[in-house]
Amino acid sequence: MFELVKDLNDGAKVLNGQTPNPIGLNAGCELFIAFVTLFPHDSASFSDLKRELVKQGQKYAEEALTYRDKIAQLALGFIKDDSVILTHSYSRVVMQTLLRAHETKRISVYVTEARPRGLGLRTYEELTAAGVPCTVVLDSAVSYVMDKVDFVLVGSEAVVESGGLINAVGSNQIAIIAKAANIPFYALAESYKFHRLFPLSQYDLPTHKPNILSFPLTPRTPSPDTCIQTKNLSIAVDKNNISMSTPTKTRCMSQEQVACNPDVDYTRCQRRLQFFVLIIF
Repeated sequence: MFELVKDLNDGAKVLNGQTPNPIGLNAGCELFIAFVTLFPHDSASFSDLKRELVKQGQKYAEEALTYRDKIAQLALGFIKDDSVILTHSYSRVVMQTLLRAHETKRISVYVTEARPRGLGLRTYEELTAAGVPCTVVLDSAVSYVMDKVDFVLVGSEAVVESGGLINAVGSNQIAIIAKAANIPFYALAESYKFHRLFPLSQYDLPTHKPNILSFPLTPRTPSPDTCIQTKNLSIAVDKNNISMSTPTKTRCMSQEQVACNPDVDYTRCQRRLQFFVLIIF
């Protein structure tokens, strides 16, 4: 049994190494390894025990696929007709919830672009294809649009022991803005995403690396791929008003700059910042 658990831990490390953000995957792997460790060893032969563990593992995976549907059904009670919803980045459970709500209710959705990966655009495309009225919002315009929404709905990478939420970077500042505007903030999480972590700050997350938001030791020269488009704006002249716009450049971050930024952030659970997690056991 010890060797089996070791092999499972090694396999979990390989799986975690295949994704840039392994927090949610790691939580599921730890849960299954704990299940294997506590599984009763009543079988006389190891082959029978292994067969039963595989069977239970397949059952666990099949049940996990139904969690999003159950959460979507429960979340319908929080979504009223004509609701205006703000969501962040891309979440499969949030997508399923919004599409389920669209079947019976009229909803409109604001979607953040969720830079630098731009996963909010994927959410926008799928919702628009399904006929949901949808508008993309700049990450920096969340405060601007907050007064127009009824509530915020996000997914989760993990719910930690402190009661906090780990999710796509930007979730923390959206939660703070929502709290300041007295707008409900809901997070959807499957029960296998409860993680044995107790972060005290953003820098305690397992995804944090020394190069994240660090200052360069030597000055960097601008990358040639920083500027992606140049647009010359027109000059408008009339009798009463003369205005002249200067040429502007649309810029994007270089891959090096993206690599120095976090992929997820931590939203603390405290009295000044309350959020609700819909869970399925």
